[in-house]
Amino acid sequence: MIDFTLSPHVEETRLRIRDFVEKHIIPLESDPDAYDEHENIAHEPMERLKAMAKAEGLWNLSLPLEDGGLGLNVVEITPCYEEMNRSIFGPVCFNASAPDDGNMRVLSQVARPDQKEKWLAPIANGSIRSSFVMTEPSPGSGSDPSVMLTRAEKKGDKWIVNGNKWFITGAAVAQHFILMAKTSDDARKGLTAFMFHADTPGWRIVRRIPIMGPEEHGGHCEIEFDGMEIPDEDRLMEVGEGLKLTQIRLGTARLTHCMRWLGLSRRAMEIAKEYVERRISFGETLANHEGVQWMMGEIALAIEVGRLLTMRAAWKLDQGDFARKEVSMAKIQVADTLHQAVDSAIQLNGARGYSKDTVLEWIYRYARQARLVDGASEVHKMVLARNYFQEGNDFWGWR
Repeated sequence: MIDFTLSPHVEETRLRIRDFVEKHIIPLESDPDAYDEHENIAHEPMERLKAMAKAEGLWNLSLPLEDGGLGLNVVEITPCYEEMNRSIFGPVCFNASAPDDGNMRVLSQVARPDQKEKWLAPIANGSIRSSFVMTEPSPGSGSDPSVMLTRAEKKGDKWIVNGNKWFITGAAVAQHFILMAKTSDDARKGLTAFMFHADTPGWRIVRRIPIMGPEEHGGHCEIEFDGMEIPDEDRLMEVGEGLKLTQIRLGTARLTHCMRWLGLSRRAMEIAKEYVERRISFGETLANHEGVQWMMGEIALAIEVGRLLTMRAAWKLDQGDFARKEVSMAKIQVADTLHQAVDSAIQLNGARGYSKDTVLEWIYRYARQARLVDGASEVHKMVLARNYFQEGNDFWGWR
């Protein structure tokens, strides 16, 4: 049975994160010197906040204790990640931002002990950043990894990698990379996962792709591999189990996006609420206008629906299920909700919302990617349709 009551430990952690975000992170958003050239938190304040979060025991919530984390399960991190992203700068300060969060979690689950020491520990202690290298330019793999073109060929005890990737988040600052490459033409066993370091010869960043922005740290890069050699000891899992690794990683990673986006949705609502409660229009505050109340009520409903879908998917993941259907539902709902929340907040704030006097325009530009990253909304709707055709009325079962 799903119980939405948080344990005393999780509730205390959530409240401590909320307090940390309110006192230490949100105030930085109004300081121009706190931003880097790509409109994210600059290195110095980020490192200072990371050290503070680590000192306060708010670091690596989802990693097991033995891997340097707090050992919370997916349900338990859900309300905490939501609180982190009430600030546009929040998650990275707790080592809970993409792609590091998903990379750490999958390495914790599938890496050998020696691989954890080499590849996971530096990410977990916050000394380096990481990247997940899978998406390719057309006609290569995007939402469909089976059409991957980047190949790794075995020669002796090494793998030789050739190919191209793009929109690789964080690549410009990452030191550790998880690479997905084709190792055979088998439809289900054709992909294999590897680790490589930024100093490895045989690859280069072609360009940092300009986007609507703002950017994640390290941007979204186009990458070229030209005979890069990876020792077989740096292969993750068995040969041909790359698709399995992506399934392990991406289900929870998609859901942590939803958790964080719910935090941004709530923040947009907070900014709108503060403004409509004091702005006078035609003799009364905007908050007293029925049309404004409809807008605010609709967003509040959408956020709560998103939270319930996210928590249900989190619960299924904790039961050992891939929860593909539940994650897809949450991803569609929350991506739409984030756009609706910030768009409505901008409308309610008028010219103020369109300006840079609030972070709404930042969130608005950031929000547009939500319906694309980790599978476009249309792909997730196809997942739901496929499940419905297979299950019929059992699609809505109470299992």
